[in-house]
Amino acid sequence: MGEAGLPGAKKGAHYSAPLPFGTPAARAALLTALALLGAARPALPAPRSEEAQKAEARLEAVKAEIERITREASAQALERDRLTGELRSAELSVSDGRGALLDVRRERAEGAARRAALAAEQKAREAQLAQNRAALAGQMRAAYLIGRQEPLKLLLNQQDPALAGRMFAYYSYFGRARAGQIKLIENDVQRIAELQVELEAEDEKLAELEKQQRARLAQLEAARAQRSRVLASLEAQSHTRAQNLEKLRTQQAALEKLLRELRAASEKFPVTGNDAFTRLRGKLSWPVSGRLVARYGDPRAGGVVWDGVLVATERGNPVRAVCQGRVIYADWLPGLGLLAILDHGDGYLSLYGHNEKLFKAVGESVAAGDTIAAAGDSGGSSRPELYFEIRKGGKPVDPRPWFRSPDP
Repeated sequence: MGEAGLPGAKKGAHYSAPLPFGTPAARAALLTALALLGAARPALPAPRSEEAQKAEARLEAVKAEIERITREASAQALERDRLTGELRSAELSVSDGRGALLDVRRERAEGAARRAALAAEQKAREAQLAQNRAALAGQMRAAYLIGRQEPLKLLLNQQDPALAGRMFAYYSYFGRARAGQIKLIENDVQRIAELQVELEAEDEKLAELEKQQRARLAQLEAARAQRSRVLASLEAQSHTRAQNLEKLRTQQAALEKLLRELRAASEKFPVTGNDAFTRLRGKLSWPVSGRLVARYGDPRAGGVVWDGVLVATERGNPVRAVCQGRVIYADWLPGLGLLAILDHGDGYLSLYGHNEKLFKAVGESVAAGDTIAAAGDSGGSSRPELYFEIRKGGKPVDPRPWFRSPDP
């Protein structure tokens, strides 16, 4: 075989000695070795297909379009009404405060768990230390009974040399056991001292986290107080029936416009497996626990009706996705406050309004039952509640037939 037949050989390359690969057996051995080397080489990750890259680019384009729609909706709301802008700012501050408080509480719970684990280890080490000390004390008592000159007495008391050898072996085992027991005790004492230092450090961290938690709670209460002041101003501004009706119609028109634009954007990157929602009619779980206080089609004011349902609930209750889908909106909207909208495919959307905190961002995929928000009273509600709506092709449908139980 010439140079051109060698893997990686270059033209003009020279070898100091001829390679002994001329025979068929040598060539077969070489091919076998190369095959083994190839099998041993770790597999390289497969390059992403062009189709996958295009899909990711489409998703990013959809997210960018949705972000533009979100910004425009917020800007239009602020232009319409200064107090609406103040309410948005106050309720976003409440959301941030709640998020910070949740983070501190989670960190504090993790710290408490670490401290409990350290305390349990310390207790186990102390028990082990007591056990090792008791075992060493027993060995020392046995050594004391033998006397100070243990090896000499063992030698003088034995008449059989073979038995004396065995006794010396036993004695050496006994001595090593004592040394090992002493080493275990030293290790236990050292580890207990380390655990005490770690426990003190965890106690300091927990005290600092407790301080942070109180500060975050104060921040949250201040934001809620600001929200209450803005709400009072809004109520004073809209004191007539006509003004309230006009406000409702404006908010409803803003929602309809937002949904049209979101549908147009999400159609460029549809959700896969888009028949799942259709097949789940009559099988869905309610998104939140509570009490139904408004039903689909119930009158609100001046011919305006509810396009969804309203569930009174406890503040902070988890709001869960009713079906798998993708988040196409997660922001504040007049009348609905912190609103999450999921696209389930096949033209189906689900809306979750009046939340105190949103946990999912635009573009994220969710599974049925995932917590997407914490229930609240944003959007000007007087109590914690969840507004829930299902849309098909942009039109609202009665959500109740979709649930397995008539009430949450």
